[in-house]
Amino acid sequence: MSTPRTVVILGAAGRDFHDFNTVFRDNPDYHVVAFTATQIPDIEGRTYPPELAGSLYPQGIPIVEEARLTDLIREHEVDEVVFAYSDVPHERVMHLASQAIAAGADFTLLSGAHTMVASSKPVIAVTAVRTGVGKSQTTRYLMHVLKGLGKRVVAVRHPMPYGDLAKQACQRFAEYADLDRHECTIEEREEYEPVIDSGFVIYAGVDYEQILREAEKEADVILWDGGNNDLPFYKSDLHIVLADPLRPGDEATYHPGEANVRMADVIVVAKCDSASQEAIDAVVASVHTLNPSAEILLADSPVTVEEPALVAGRRAVVIEDGPTLTHGSMSFGAGVVGARAAGAAEIVDPSPYAVGSLAATYAKYPNATGILPAMGYGEAQTRDLEATIEATPCDVVVSGTPIDITRVLAVSKPLTRARYELREREPGRLEAAVRRALGVPG
Repeated sequence: MSTPRTVVILGAAGRDFHDFNTVFRDNPDYHVVAFTATQIPDIEGRTYPPELAGSLYPQGIPIVEEARLTDLIREHEVDEVVFAYSDVPHERVMHLASQAIAAGADFTLLSGAHTMVASSKPVIAVTAVRTGVGKSQTTRYLMHVLKGLGKRVVAVRHPMPYGDLAKQACQRFAEYADLDRHECTIEEREEYEPVIDSGFVIYAGVDYEQILREAEKEADVILWDGGNNDLPFYKSDLHIVLADPLRPGDEATYHPGEANVRMADVIVVAKCDSASQEAIDAVVASVHTLNPSAEILLADSPVTVEEPALVAGRRAVVIEDGPTLTHGSMSFGAGVVGARAAGAAEIVDPSPYAVGSLAATYAKYPNATGILPAMGYGEAQTRDLEATIEATPCDVVVSGTPIDITRVLAVSKPLTRARYELREREPGRLEAAVRRALGVPG
């Protein structure tokens, strides 16, 4: 028998596990010595458990920080480094490739064709060029379209397994109690709670073939709700990709967002109501160059503030979706748009009052300064977020995160939510694309 190739998988608690499950698990041609971790706080130091790793790994597989990559390659005489996470500049990917090559390992990017699982049901995939573009609002929009066509639709969300991985292998969320039962973080709740509010079921976890087989039991159509700008985990009948005119150029400079654009059937340029016409035109031209055969649609992301009277003329601290401000590199989101529209006298910068892990977040992501990222990957971060809100001198809190944040923390100041949804500039074009993909007469 030939000696198995020794492998390290670079990841961030998502794509890395899926690539392992679909390509390396139970494969005697490879021996995975470690996963690495980045982007997400406190996910290193764990073990990918033997219950998920398979019979070749009775002790599981260690998860270590990415900074140890060169040492890992040399210590284990690694043959191959597999890059398996998302929302990364192309330049950063190649720096890691150079690091691996210099240490003596090959550098691999797995294609979607080798990692996508086939479903027995039609699949519609929603992905993006960057995190924070508007995938989730598009997923919810499509759920209602499919329901209107008489289809039972179940969403499957890209993984966010930040707790006990074995327990999180396959999770189903249909009511608020499921969020508590699975001990969901703020980041997980931001993706699951709005779907529950809309009356639909959403699955997530670690083992995405197991998840798919469970979801198929109660669905006519599977709706893949992507994370960051990652590739779909499932083979799709319709691939819809969101592009962002607030970050023009990123559609061609981030991995694997550019690959999504090149694979897309439909490209939705979102947030057109918040972007300049020049930026919209630049993104349309860019995605058309990358994928001339894709249908390109324009959409707005209108923001409504639940209680604008609480905001008008007052000093507001604004909470935004965490990943959008961190590795998504945005400096504002729906909360800021809503607060300004509601007439806030001032948007108060919370960074001087940041507590604990929030202070570290601002140091790492200075673009987030001025806004409060809803960092809550664990109980300690949630408490730091709560303390930072309390310490910030303001009259009102405007929450642009998609959840009712008061479910997980206590806020003594008045709070109102900024909500946003997808609005097509030419209504009906997404439904027409869905009908074509599913063979439903229009």
